[in-house]
Amino acid sequence: MNSFKMLFKPLMGFMALLLATFVVGTSAALAADPTVVSSIPSNSATNVPTSTNSNNNIVTGTVVTATFSQPMDPTTINSSPFAPQLAFTLMDVTGNNVPGTVTMNATNTVASFTPTASALSLNTAYTATVTTAARDAGGTAMAIPVVWSFVTKNVVSTAQDSVNLGAAGTFAILSQTGVTDVYASAINGDVGSSPITGAAILVTCTEVQTGIVYSVDAAGPLSCTVTNASLLTSAVGDMETAYLDAAGRTLPDFTELGAGEIGGLTLAPGLYKWGTPVLISTDVTLSGGPNDVWIFQIAGTMTQASATRVTLTGGALAKNIFWQPAGAVAIGTTAHFEGIILAKTMIAVNTGASANGRLLAQTAVTLQQNAVTQPAP
Repeated sequence: MNSFKMLFKPLMGFMALLLATFVVGTSAALAADPTVVSSIPSNSATNVPTSTNSNNNIVTGTVVTATFSQPMDPTTINSSPFAPQLAFTLMDVTGNNVPGTVTMNATNTVASFTPTASALSLNTAYTATVTTAARDAGGTAMAIPVVWSFVTKNVVSTAQDSVNLGAAGTFAILSQTGVTDVYASAINGDVGSSPITGAAILVTCTEVQTGIVYSVDAAGPLSCTVTNASLLTSAVGDMETAYLDAAGRTLPDFTELGAGEIGGLTLAPGLYKWGTPVLISTDVTLSGGPNDVWIFQIAGTMTQASATRVTLTGGALAKNIFWQPAGAVAIGTTAHFEGIILAKTMIAVNTGASANGRLLAQTAVTLQQNAVTQPAP
């Protein structure tokens, strides 16, 4: 009997190890199954815009996206305008499939369903489904379908795609005619000016706390300046393209709001348009989620009063806020600003003001003891 126990004990230990390996391996395999980790619109979202305005200024029914846990096989998800969407469908409240096409992004991690119609129906519940026909790059299918629902607004509205900044997207400050500065400012992000000579960039090395100072030549006085004319040419060109994109968006959600006075208001995501100057005379709040986009089309100047604040709530991000003034911009003394300024002319930041965003000007940027921080990605 003792001999049997001596033989049985290591056998049981081996079986326990084998079982543990099987369970762990199975759990790892299950964890490796692809799934949808997030969606736009999110599940149970309400007041969803009926249309999407892309950065190519193409308006379609609201684009629905699904982000996967790993790269997928696009051939199991992509579709043509004439093929049924078996892996990614959108259905209205009556049970009818919404016609549309599905495409994947460059990394095959995000699928986008674009409706064929220019708008979804008003005040309507929709259900999106990603089925087990979707497979990852290794051929593993989703274990279960993923389903989520949302409800559209009861008025015609347009969600905005973000404005593509291209090579300008690393610059906290970018101008065409120089950067002047009253010492000392604190800048986090790249600084550059083109086509003007580097001598027109007047910030010092110590003021650029993170980032690189770029110049078209070696004329600048800064020991830390990097000469890269081709990068600056691309960045300035992309800045101008971004300005035209923001200026060219159509179907505004709000027109001439407050006759140009937006101080004291809480602004929802969307496209705003003014044929007048815009004034921020008291604090203004932008309220929305981390995927929401604001675009402010301003035909005149933009002025923020001293000691006022632009405040973000609800998870709104400065990287998704685009101010497109055709006239000069002035940020008042000790004021705080949020978002990306795409200015046709100059941007003047007065003493002690701060900005969480980017100052991109087609003429000059002037600083006076300011803190300028590029927005978090």
